[in-house]
Amino acid sequence: MTNNNSPTLPAISVRGVIKLGQFLKLANLVEDGAEARILIQSGDVTVNGEVETRRGSALKPGDVVRVNLPEGTNGAQVSL
Repeated sequence: MTNNNSPTLPAISVRGVIKLGQFLKLANLVEDGAEARILIQSGDVTVNGEVETRRGSALKPGDVVRVNLPEGTNGAQVSL
């Protein structure tokens, strides 16, 4: 598995299992759940370099989440 770590990505600590939509909000990558849903369904969110279109997809420590926004790409890494 390729690790998409970048020194500029913040590590966001989570407890237990977290879903993609929840993580986007926790990491402040989106304003709210509605924005998360739209970006995910539009194919603008990747997990470990692969487009993820399921808002309820479970993330695990080490996963790298990136969001393509009009102003550029932003992201964060899931951490314990």
